[in-house]
Amino acid sequence: MNSQKDVTVYPTLPELTFRGMFLGMLITVIFTASNVYLGLKVGLTFSSSIPAAVISMAILRMFKDSNILENNMVQTQASAAGTLSAIIFILPGLLMLGYWQGFPFWQTMVLCACGGSLGVLFTIPLRRAMVVNSDLPYPEGLAAAEILKIGSASHDEDKKASKDTGMKDIVKGTSLAGLISLCANGFHVLSSEFSYWMSFGKVTTQIPLGFSMALLGAGYLIGIASGIAILVGTLLAWGVFVPYLTSTLSPAEGQTAAAFAKAVWAQKVRFIGAGTIGIAAIWTLIKLLGPVIDGIKMSINAIRANDTAEKQALHHTDIDMSPKAVGLVFLAILAGLFFTFYTFVADAALPASVSITYIVVGILIAILMGFFVAAACGYMAGLIGTSASPISGIGILGIIVSSLAVLALGNAFNIFATAEGAKFATALAIFITSVIVSIASISNDNLQDLKTGYIVGATPWKQQVALILGSVVGAIAIAPVLNLLYQAYGFTGALPRETMDPSQALAAPQAVLMTTIAQGIFSSDLDWNFILFGIGVGVVAIIVDMLLRKSTKSLALPPLAIGMGIYLPPTLEVPLVIGAVIGYFIHKHLRNRAQQRNPEHVEEDVDACHQRGVLFASGLIVGESLMGVIIAMIIVFSITTGGSEDPLALVGKDFANTADFLGLGVFVLSIIYFIYHILSTKFTPSDK
Repeated sequence: MNSQKDVTVYPTLPELTFRGMFLGMLITVIFTASNVYLGLKVGLTFSSSIPAAVISMAILRMFKDSNILENNMVQTQASAAGTLSAIIFILPGLLMLGYWQGFPFWQTMVLCACGGSLGVLFTIPLRRAMVVNSDLPYPEGLAAAEILKIGSASHDEDKKASKDTGMKDIVKGTSLAGLISLCANGFHVLSSEFSYWMSFGKVTTQIPLGFSMALLGAGYLIGIASGIAILVGTLLAWGVFVPYLTSTLSPAEGQTAAAFAKAVWAQKVRFIGAGTIGIAAIWTLIKLLGPVIDGIKMSINAIRANDTAEKQALHHTDIDMSPKAVGLVFLAILAGLFFTFYTFVADAALPASVSITYIVVGILIAILMGFFVAAACGYMAGLIGTSASPISGIGILGIIVSSLAVLALGNAFNIFATAEGAKFATALAIFITSVIVSIASISNDNLQDLKTGYIVGATPWKQQVALILGSVVGAIAIAPVLNLLYQAYGFTGALPRETMDPSQALAAPQAVLMTTIAQGIFSSDLDWNFILFGIGVGVVAIIVDMLLRKSTKSLALPPLAIGMGIYLPPTLEVPLVIGAVIGYFIHKHLRNRAQQRNPEHVEEDVDACHQRGVLFASGLIVGESLMGVIIAMIIVFSITTGGSEDPLALVGKDFANTADFLGLGVFVLSIIYFIYHILSTKFTPSDK
């Protein structure tokens, strides 16, 4: 459970200010553009909450009356840029199908704005269950809160000393991670990951290493249970599933063993992970049902309270958007969804009754599936953070459910008699899934923001308003950016001009995968065995987790984390696991040392030392996130002005082997310094 000692409640301060909202809008637009490009290029996006918080504090510091809650609102609003851009994981599929020839502004904008706003509304009843009354670590939410608290500390002597010490910890972590990220992702003199491939006969697998300092810091914050569960999933994927499948399947002619193993993982094993995530998410929702219902009742009772002592007793840190406001926003969202679905379905020139049925069913699927994924994604974000949360895995579940529903209606209405009918059905499934992905991405982010707000004493309803505003602003920016990139480069399988070079097209890997799944369902070519097997793995994981929790007090294997271990790229998982293991052994060592030095103040001493680790880990997340934004902006500027795609590169591809060894060496040295930094803490509260 959350401890109240971790929560700072500030006096009532201005939160939603014009200057803060304006700054948030500017950051949202810039970060959205950068995220859309990187997502289409390599299939990854960065979380924008922490960079936005740092930028906000740097700019608003020029105003004497700026405060921590105002800065928190800026990062809450701007965080939509890092999450709503996940729409690129699915929407380009409409161009790959040949159904769209570009991204219509109004349809794209309204689709994203409605989906993002629904993600905010769906997390309102989850706040008490998953933020206030939960022990989920929310690594990025905690990191953002520490950044805000240190950056906004008062100037009295005790707090100033704490601020100076804490800021040094954050600056050291930020500088280290930022420099390593610049050398790896900008200069390319360090590798950001390395894999050692092994083959035994037909069996192929890898020993993966990822050198992300941000994920190392996040791993330190998530705890040992989640770290071990992710490791179990990784070992299942690369120690069992990939070796078995590579031994039983045959590679394409001329395909290397490593390329074959990668293809097996991407095209088969990831579906096992998606199935595991799906059943684990359902189980998580079932477990949360009671607390969620209690939270809804508490919210309704609090809102219904009269302007008397009962109302006055309600603290501002416990007030969500009112039912009336939620109802009005929900009606506006329904109207927006009806508009965008109607304009989409109308292009198919179907009979009026068929069109209305598709519109209503499409909206219902998006809303019902959306609430499910909101709870699942919120839990995953709380478990391992926003950046590593597998939104594309949720997208796979969404495209499967949407395609099956549209397929059933298509058979009933006999629209598959023509090729155009089949193309429309596939496009509609992608369109519905786009709403689901928007809901998933924002809910994935909103609970992280609410955790930050909970720690610093923000007002929940104001944060919810800020994120709705961020969703709308981000949605406005997405369509023009997508069109710009499409016209400049095209996507895999979708080029705007015949004279374009396909090798220069943006890969959009998730969109390709989900479009392939939809086409496989409608053509009856999709292999369901791996998804069903993944569901079985998830059931086993749930049973094991229940037995561990029942028989021990400290052991657990969160099933969702196991599913993520199977689904996520292993080079992302390794630093998470290393960070979690470091955190566990450091905490154990600190407790033993404190017990020997001063048995009466063990908890105080451990907390004082552990806090330095939290701040340094937060700095690692900040540094890599900020440098990611800077590098992305430089790349986008370079490309749009006719320059190189790697404008900062100092070496060529022939330096790759050296970069691998240098990257490993720097990563190991960074871990040693991280551990030394925490263990060298001399100050303890008991020394006063």
